[in-house]
Amino acid sequence: MDNTLVFDQLLQAAAAQPDPQRLLFVFAAAELPDDATPAQRERFAAGEGGSLTPMMCIDKGLDQLTDFGALVAESEEAGPPWQVMFAAGLAGHDGQPPTEAQIEHALQSMAERVRAGMVESLLALDRQGEALSFA
Repeated sequence: MDNTLVFDQLLQAAAAQPDPQRLLFVFAAAELPDDATPAQRERFAAGEGGSLTPMMCIDKGLDQLTDFGALVAESEEAGPPWQVMFAAGLAGHDGQPPTEAQIEHALQSMAERVRAGMVESLLALDRQGEALSFA
């Protein structure tokens, strides 16, 4: 199965909306706090646990996105390494796209939600485009 299917569905859903959409992305890296216990360090070494730290936030119009691989390649050129990408849509109003202020506010809100671990309403994908679930 194509791992980027979920990303493609996101693009299709955004394109089907009546008002112009901006897609918002927060790229996050897993980190382990300095005061982590030995058990936490062991879990982290096995690829589990830790906390997610936003590394980079961007917004894109649908005309700026071709596929998941291109977005990953662009992110690698533009910013630091990441493990999880969070995505959300931001709708415009009355046929107009969202304003820069609305976009900036929404990106800041997303980054804060990632820091706080409140990501249940965001689409989360790993570097291969596989959808992630946080329990």
